[in-house]
Amino acid sequence: MELKDLLFLLADVWMIFAGFTFGIKFIRRYGNYLLGLEWIIVATSGSNFLVYAVVGADENSFMYTVAYFFDQFSRSVGITLILVMGLMRVTHRYKPSVGTDVGVFAFAAAVGLSLLLFGERLGVGVAVSLIVVNVLTTLFLIYFMRRLWAIGAKGWSVGTALATAAACVIAATYDFVHIPGDDAAHTLFYVGALSTWGFQLFTYYFAYRALHNHNESAATEPDLGEQSRVDA
Repeated sequence: MELKDLLFLLADVWMIFAGFTFGIKFIRRYGNYLLGLEWIIVATSGSNFLVYAVVGADENSFMYTVAYFFDQFSRSVGITLILVMGLMRVTHRYKPSVGTDVGVFAFAAAVGLSLLLFGERLGVGVAVSLIVVNVLTTLFLIYFMRRLWAIGAKGWSVGTALATAAACVIAATYDFVHIPGDDAAHTLFYVGALSTWGFQLFTYYFAYRALHNHNESAATEPDLGEQSRVDA
């Protein structure tokens, strides 16, 4: 096994670990099904990708179709709209209904299936639209970083900035750039992409936790004016 293949496997295992571990934590600790299920979907996609690589399957394999669907699912709606809606739980105290949760995942599945079936016909327009939604998501994440910085969680603010910047580079090069010396399977690219996506899943979870804990602390602090009246 070549070094780049080993790095690919390690990067994929890292993303799978981050997705399942923190996806389950989002659900169990915070009841955030939007982020929890999306994290688990990313991990499931990575698991399928890992098996695909280990068995040496090709583009005619069903696993390739599954991988392509999950890829389009997350790039179009999952780590864009669903991510923003999930983070709004700690930025705007937004808690969607069960119907909204189901609806947005159904929408993401429909978009992913449509891109699977018709993506080639749409051509470069699909790649451009995926970059556009990534940019819009990044604008919200900049706001999220500023909120983290304001509450003193500067380390996670910087971590979020680094993860988001790296993800933007991956998104911008995904369909347009071939790394010099990379093979036909884009192994080197995927080493960077999987490592970055795993870093996102890891960092966004702890950034979310920091803002959640701050909100909880602020909600339990006594009102100083009320306390002074009681003391008087």
